[in-house]
Amino acid sequence: MTIKVGDRLPTTTLVKVTPDGPEQVTTTDFFAGKRVALFAVPGAFTPTCSAQHLPGFIAQADALKAKGVDEIACTAVNDVFVMKAWGQVNSATAITMLADGNADFTKAVGLTLDGSKFGMGTRSQRYTMLVDDGVVEQLLVEAPGEFKLSSAEHLLSLL
Repeated sequence: MTIKVGDRLPTTTLVKVTPDGPEQVTTTDFFAGKRVALFAVPGAFTPTCSAQHLPGFIAQADALKAKGVDEIACTAVNDVFVMKAWGQVNSATAITMLADGNADFTKAVGLTLDGSKFGMGTRSQRYTMLVDDGVVEQLLVEAPGEFKLSSAEHLLSLL
């Protein structure tokens, strides 16, 4: 079942990129007491993710924070080292990179994508989720192959 607006995020573990190395963090702890704009991509270093999705959130970080977003985070079904490299290459210092290497979070929220046709296995659908203290406030899921609803600019227009 896909998570929906008003639902509390399920408790799973993600791996956060930090200056001191990988840090396991539960969703319960990470999202507690703050408003987080979480965007998910099918894969780091993939075309739309690298050319539009991540750069959009980097460019709009200050504007999102001015509208009450405490933290901006990106997740993908990639390992923490790939997420770290992708963040570094894109100078994504305003974005918290969260690896979902085993797709545990992606499966728990019901937003998996079958990328096996492209040799990618189970991945995340492209979406943006606004989460307030662990509860989904907005959920903007893209249709396959599209990039409209989950952009930073669209989320900003809704705040």
